[in-house]
Amino acid sequence: MRPLRRLSVLACTLALAGLTLPLSAQRTNKPLLHGKHWVAVTGKPLAATAGARMFHRGGNAIDAACAMLAATCTMWDTLGWGGETQALIYNPHTRQVIGLNALGVAPSGATVAFFRERGLNFPPEYGPLAAVTPGTPGGLMVMLAEFGTLSLAEVLAPAIEMADGYPIEAQAADAMERQRKEIEKWPDSTRVFLPHLDPANPAKRAAPQAGDIFRQPELAATLRRLVEAEQIALAAGQGRREAILAAYERFYRGDIAEELARATREQGGLITAQDLAAWRVKLEEPVATNYRGVDVYKLTTWTQGPAMLQALNILEHADLRAMGYNSTRYIHTVYQAMNLAFADRDFYYGDPDFPPEEPVRGLLSKAYAKQRYDSILWTKNDAGAKPGDPYPFQGGVNPYGEFLERWTPTPPSAQERPAGFQVAAAPMPNTLPPDEAFRAGTTSIQAADASGWVVSVTPSGGWIPAFIAGRTGIGLSQRMQSFVFEPAMNPFNVLEPGKRPRVTLTPSLALKDGKPFLAFSVQGGDSQDQNLLQFFLNVVEFGMNVQVAAEAANIQSFQMQSSFGDHRSEPGRLQVRQDVPEWVRAELTAMGYKVEVLPRVYAPTTAIFIDQARGAFQGAASDYGEDYGIAW
Repeated sequence: MRPLRRLSVLACTLALAGLTLPLSAQRTNKPLLHGKHWVAVTGKPLAATAGARMFHRGGNAIDAACAMLAATCTMWDTLGWGGETQALIYNPHTRQVIGLNALGVAPSGATVAFFRERGLNFPPEYGPLAAVTPGTPGGLMVMLAEFGTLSLAEVLAPAIEMADGYPIEAQAADAMERQRKEIEKWPDSTRVFLPHLDPANPAKRAAPQAGDIFRQPELAATLRRLVEAEQIALAAGQGRREAILAAYERFYRGDIAEELARATREQGGLITAQDLAAWRVKLEEPVATNYRGVDVYKLTTWTQGPAMLQALNILEHADLRAMGYNSTRYIHTVYQAMNLAFADRDFYYGDPDFPPEEPVRGLLSKAYAKQRYDSILWTKNDAGAKPGDPYPFQGGVNPYGEFLERWTPTPPSAQERPAGFQVAAAPMPNTLPPDEAFRAGTTSIQAADASGWVVSVTPSGGWIPAFIAGRTGIGLSQRMQSFVFEPAMNPFNVLEPGKRPRVTLTPSLALKDGKPFLAFSVQGGDSQDQNLLQFFLNVVEFGMNVQVAAEAANIQSFQMQSSFGDHRSEPGRLQVRQDVPEWVRAELTAMGYKVEVLPRVYAPTTAIFIDQARGAFQGAASDYGEDYGIAW
């Protein structure tokens, strides 16, 4: 037996011997939710209440999810109304999982040359030039129209009430104050976020205090216009679905679109009325893999979701349970699988509507996963882990072989740059600290009901300090920054007008024996599929219930490229929670990891377990932040 294996087995034995309860029954800081009729879980208590209100009105899980989405946007729960929404929906009537793609696109004037002329290596993090077209309003209305049961007026009622005024929580209020210098660049953002701004007294707090009644009259007016459009259509004899889509038309092709485009362009942005009118929500087929009898579904390569499926395919070749939860061997194996899957993400993922087609079949091939598993270094961290070549596994030839051969996880140095690689004259301003940029954005929403509907949503974009577009009250997305300018970094994700950026947002659904098993998602940028991978393994490999799994001691890697800011990569950087034993940390350090010990590692997971045997639900919301659930 190798020395590392002897240490790991001993460590695992000692750790398990010290547990007074099995992993499936560990005490948690938040209670496991139990419900027979429905569960609603999201990023804020008030928003979960909005979902519960829809169930009390007789709505289904889609109605509840839409109400929670509207509420979290109104509360600026690391997103705003002008951001993007992506969802996975289980339809009990067709027994299919459906993907909802409500990610905005680069405006028609957004080109690499445009940004290079302004001395930027990447699009900016904030402001009107950071915005893709708004997707969340359209995503909410299409999801509600196609799969819900209630009216838009009913679903938006809690959000409108909140926009009229609600007691703001500390997280959003303090973010407004912390980001005031950025907010002050934009007059409409200043008016909304900094109601107490006193130019004569710059030391005075400009943002609301926690508990203040925070009012957004212009946003409330915009939401009421959508309801008005629905009511006019109903009065004209149109059906429920058509009336909701009439509100959609007003947002993207009516007076709301006109004001949004006018205000954005007035402040130097690129979004036009034509860009808004041309954009569409897409309903699409997700991708999936089977891991030890469980079918796991993700949206395709315009998200990072398939990276989790790739990691599962790699890890299927390891006996994780025998290694022991969070043993040295286990952490190393999971970290290396993520290295390989995320390296592929960083090179191959992008908008599938733009050629060439991403090699999805090869990336998700079980044979390709075995090749990647066989490449793992078992004695140390592989700081140079690179993308593989999935094309032979789908009978093709890699069109970017030259870029692949010379790829590095960070923008290459002057000596490493391929021919034609350009660097702007000045670096992009980076206002977020690296860790905050790595985890930026997103809330999460899960809902399920006794009629069989299950939905997982990961909306994001338009977070504080959002650029608010004129009198709409709508804070625009900052998602443009996820594009790259150089094919050498990621040839599938180079900025083009009309293109969707590859995003970190990644809802998850799992089925077992063809029936819903888990709905789960998490907040937080590039950390999302790392946390979701570990959550899933906690449930499937170690038998934890969803609340234990959501609170469990995750690890976090920074070896993949950041999707934000300067797209940096930090090979070997590893965050662990302080309850990971000291000797495990010492072994990892000896293997080349740069181990950081934290009281808690960022992992605000929300989840629902569908207990088919009992005809019931279990809901979970991690104890990291303000995630909250309600069940009945």
